[in-house]
Amino acid sequence: MLNRTPNRAHPARRARPAPPALELAARPNPWLRALGLTVVVLVGAWLGLLIVGNVRVPVGPMNTTMALRPSLTGGTKINISPLGALTLDSHTAPVRLDVNVDQLDPLRAQTLVDHPERLSGLQDEVVHDVERGTIDLALRSCVAVVCGATALGLAVYRRPRRALTAGGLALALLAASGASAYATWNPKSVLEPKFSGLLTSAPSVVGNARNIVTEFDVYQKELARLVTNVTKLYDVTSTLPVYRPDPTTIRVLHVSDIHLNPASWTIIASLVKQYAVDVIVDSGDTMDHGTAAENGFLDPIGDLGVPYVWVRGNHDSLTTQRYLAHIKNVHVLDDGRAETVGGLRFAGIGDPQFTPDRSVVPGGDASEELAGDRLASALADQRVAGTPVDVAIAHEPSAARETDGDVPLVLCGHLHHESTEMLKYGTRLRMEGSTGGSGLRAVEHRYPAPIEASILYFDRDSHRLQAWDSIKLGGLGLATAEVSRHLPKENRPGATPVPSPVTSAP
Repeated sequence: MLNRTPNRAHPARRARPAPPALELAARPNPWLRALGLTVVVLVGAWLGLLIVGNVRVPVGPMNTTMALRPSLTGGTKINISPLGALTLDSHTAPVRLDVNVDQLDPLRAQTLVDHPERLSGLQDEVVHDVERGTIDLALRSCVAVVCGATALGLAVYRRPRRALTAGGLALALLAASGASAYATWNPKSVLEPKFSGLLTSAPSVVGNARNIVTEFDVYQKELARLVTNVTKLYDVTSTLPVYRPDPTTIRVLHVSDIHLNPASWTIIASLVKQYAVDVIVDSGDTMDHGTAAENGFLDPIGDLGVPYVWVRGNHDSLTTQRYLAHIKNVHVLDDGRAETVGGLRFAGIGDPQFTPDRSVVPGGDASEELAGDRLASALADQRVAGTPVDVAIAHEPSAARETDGDVPLVLCGHLHHESTEMLKYGTRLRMEGSTGGSGLRAVEHRYPAPIEASILYFDRDSHRLQAWDSIKLGGLGLATAEVSRHLPKENRPGATPVPSPVTSAP
């Protein structure tokens, strides 16, 4: 008979306790766990605000979109596209309030324009609208950060408890940010806004805080006039012709006659950003005397971020031309040279005259026409070679007119005022005003010369001009802005398309 003994594990097979070092290694580092949870909370909250954290709020006659965005400095940013933006140092918190002015409500705006006396109650209405929008934004933001952090936590950890913890921490973070914003709220920040874009002229319109205190009655009247004018501006832009550029449209910014005005670069950079410009065309007289000492003025062109097509004007020297040729993104066109830039084929010729002292050279008109003939001959050669030019560029209008029939569009400047003309044989001549406000000659006349530029819209497939916006800003000491949209007759509703220019110059 077998002797049975209790079933006991062999001493060698008994589980041994893990060494302390291995046990510690098996446990996740608490600092890494905390760091991972923090990343999940921050990223999830940001995604939630980005996706569902926007609130559409009517403020007075404007339709706006309000949103909270992560920020290291806080504050409030009000975007008024395409005019620019203003920033208020309203609070210190890790969130910034973004307000986008989307459009003007035509009915509310027309009521305000027709009855200016209602401006007296506009302030209370705006305050009420902002308060209501802020409350809606706070509630939606709470839901957004909780949902975002919880969803990301569930995707990362796959445990409901961890996901709910992430959502709760996100809500606590938003509450702490709101408390910080409330504690540091600075209502006087509205008196010291920072302007960008075309709104940089706004301080001279509104006035500084001292003027507001000492001349409040005058300020109140001027503010009412300002609000009325801005309302009219938005009302006009909302009823512009029916052309709507799409993302494939080629946008060309036409500037001319800058004449050493340093403010022009700020305006040009703002227009490039606001209108998503693809190419800049400068039809000359960028300088005033064409000396080597002025060359440093041209350096900001390299920072504009888009191609810069340039022809020489009568105030630009060959020294100027050589300096520009070595700046990145600059395409200097002379003697009928053609290049494809930004999807369009350009050809240009420099001004044959160099008269920085505004002198009249004998036979100057004949030399301009001769230059135009050379440009027209180059356009014909390009067409024969199978690379037809879409846009020709000359500085002087008489030279530009010699290209009639050889190109759909020719651009020029020189006379410091804008105009558009349909030439006899089918070429459209577009003359730009002075983007530098006539430079040093801005105050020679009774009223300062305006700053002018144009945005030209081209179809990407046909390369034909679809529409253009004329932009006119008040000159030295003035703060006005006009934007008008124009459609070629052949692009207006119900119009018969105009045939292309003839295949050979008359």
